[in-house]
Amino acid sequence: MTRAAVLTGLGTYVPPRVVTNDDLSRTMDTTDEWIRTRTGITQRHWADPGTATGDLAVEAGARALKSAGSADVDLVVLATTTPDHPCPATAPDVAARLGLGNVAAYDIAAVCSGFVYALAAAAGAIASGTAERVLVIGAETYSTILDPADRTTSVIFGDGAGAAVLRAGEPDEPGALLGYDLGSDGSLKDLIMVPGGGSRQRSEAAGETAGTAVSEGGRPADSYFTMQGKQVFRHAVTRMAASSKAMLRRAGWEPASVDWLVGHQANVRILHAVADQLGMDRGRTVVNLDRVGNTSAASIPLALADAIAAGQVGPGDRVLMSAFGGGVTWGSTALVWPDVTPH
Repeated sequence: MTRAAVLTGLGTYVPPRVVTNDDLSRTMDTTDEWIRTRTGITQRHWADPGTATGDLAVEAGARALKSAGSADVDLVVLATTTPDHPCPATAPDVAARLGLGNVAAYDIAAVCSGFVYALAAAAGAIASGTAERVLVIGAETYSTILDPADRTTSVIFGDGAGAAVLRAGEPDEPGALLGYDLGSDGSLKDLIMVPGGGSRQRSEAAGETAGTAVSEGGRPADSYFTMQGKQVFRHAVTRMAASSKAMLRRAGWEPASVDWLVGHQANVRILHAVADQLGMDRGRTVVNLDRVGNTSAASIPLALADAIAAGQVGPGDRVLMSAFGGGVTWGSTALVWPDVTPH
């Protein structure tokens, strides 16, 4: 029988600093009502200066390992758009700080779809026998890449981290991930982007200086996150709904049999629109973005943990997870929720 990846631990962490809509209205041209009516967000958590993505990942990872009852893992997969450094990857440092020894560790960059992509990568390692237990983390400090003058992005994003421990198990046991639907469309890469900081910008700057090495180039604004909101909204609904339907077919589930849709927490209107396209009751959609904002790769595990704490998701529930992010990328997976207590 094929080895399955079974979720056996869940941990989350958000930095303590809370930034409300009213706080933002004092520094930019916006209001609490404007933000709430367009996004559903009332507050978010931002990291204090000196706190990086790796710090949040370590906290969430430690809590997931505690939830799983063991720190015995042989692979760490970290999904993030905001790594501590362009080079090296953040995952090896996180593994070392968690005291995991010389385990394999790498980053995945699929933006808001990152956690689903990381789950798929971890499950592949388990299925192939490369790993027995994997720590999967989604962690972000989006506050470090937001343009403080851009109300269309700065009001949306928050910082946080969520982690899950997967172990090798049987496909029919609770917690077993039932498959994946993943996709991308690079022709839409401009919809969600940080223009500067990569080889594209650096090579152009080098050419302008006749081959002279440069450490930085371009406009300061190139280091900020950009998003074409209206087009992102449309593609997110379309792709998440189609991906969710494909995943349900793989799992052999009817939409009416799904207890909870845990979608990427970008916008409450996107979540409700996806539920509508699936023919699901909007009340079966997990929503926590009102309290944490869009935390990108961390959003699905954070939403899961909050739903469990609120008494919504419980053992035996059928859970469908779906996300859409930059690249553009999208992905879905599903499982019957096991008896796991988040930390």
